[in-house]
Amino acid sequence: MAPNILFLAHVSEDGTTLPKVAYEVLGSALDLTKQLGAALTIGLVGSSVAAAADSIAAAGAERILVVAGPDFAQARYATDAAAVEALCRASAAELIIAPGTSRFMRVLPGVAQRLNGSVDSHVTTLEAVNGEVRATRWFYRQRIEGVIRRDARPWFLLVDSGCHAPWTGASGAAKVQEVAVTLPPAATRTVVTGIRAPKSDAQTIRPDADLLLVAGAGWTKKQADGKPHIAEAEQLILGFLHASGASLGGSKSLVDQSGENQAVLQFMTHLNQVGQTGSTPRHPKGLSTCCHGEEPHVVGWRFINERRAVNLDPNCGWARGKADVLYVADAFEVLAKLSAILAEQKRSVSAAGAAPER
Repeated sequence: MAPNILFLAHVSEDGTTLPKVAYEVLGSALDLTKQLGAALTIGLVGSSVAAAADSIAAAGAERILVVAGPDFAQARYATDAAAVEALCRASAAELIIAPGTSRFMRVLPGVAQRLNGSVDSHVTTLEAVNGEVRATRWFYRQRIEGVIRRDARPWFLLVDSGCHAPWTGASGAAKVQEVAVTLPPAATRTVVTGIRAPKSDAQTIRPDADLLLVAGAGWTKKQADGKPHIAEAEQLILGFLHASGASLGGSKSLVDQSGENQAVLQFMTHLNQVGQTGSTPRHPKGLSTCCHGEEPHVVGWRFINERRAVNLDPNCGWARGKADVLYVADAFEVLAKLSAILAEQKRSVSAAGAAPER
């Protein structure tokens, strides 16, 4: 017998739309529903969910259950857990599929415990094989792929972003069914009084950026004149990030320099590290600069669709089938030229009154 499936989502910080990853995971849930011949229910949480529900009204769900109200506007464990638990009980779902946002990653394991179920996070693929649900995820820094099967129900599955094409469909007038949730006074005791965040120009890690720029240790080494130019390197890299909206990554050799009492790029931290012991981002395009393309670093590019590199050494690792295009050139000159081109494009677009393309 086909299981009941519940797709969960919460409203974005703007209070009206769903996060981008929610549409990706909805596409994955719909594919699994079709494979199993199952019934899909959508569950939404937020202060106001009408606009979000309308945006996915044409997805084909049998029901859209909502928990809405001012108490559910903030990402708060007590209220979110109560809302998700109520939606799960109202839907009687055996499979609960949700985007792996920070809000749900905190809450769903606790709800699974309340319902005597199981939970798996960082899922990348969902499929049905002979009527059995299988979830795929990576282990050991994306070097081992595991397939998970569970008998326990309900089974909560948190799916990562960038793993499935987003569902796209026309908006409509959604018919929703409200699920009542009674909160004890203690549940609303925690209040978010404000958010402190760096300015957008200071933020170098941008998961949704179209381009990943990776800097290697060559940026801090001696250049053609026999001297290092770290201040110029910082200016060029930050200028390019600002002009292009790219996300910044770093090789292990570069980020480790901070612990070796060597001159470093002030904005580069271990959080930017890409590779075997760092992150494995999923940007559509990647540009490696002053990196030699060794295997531990290239592992971090596993899911980059288009790989390009800039290096003065024509025999570096990137030239050995690891990059789609290798530019044998000085990264300082290349980034300066690219930034100048982007700046000129922005001026032209601003004069024309249109939004710039990146």
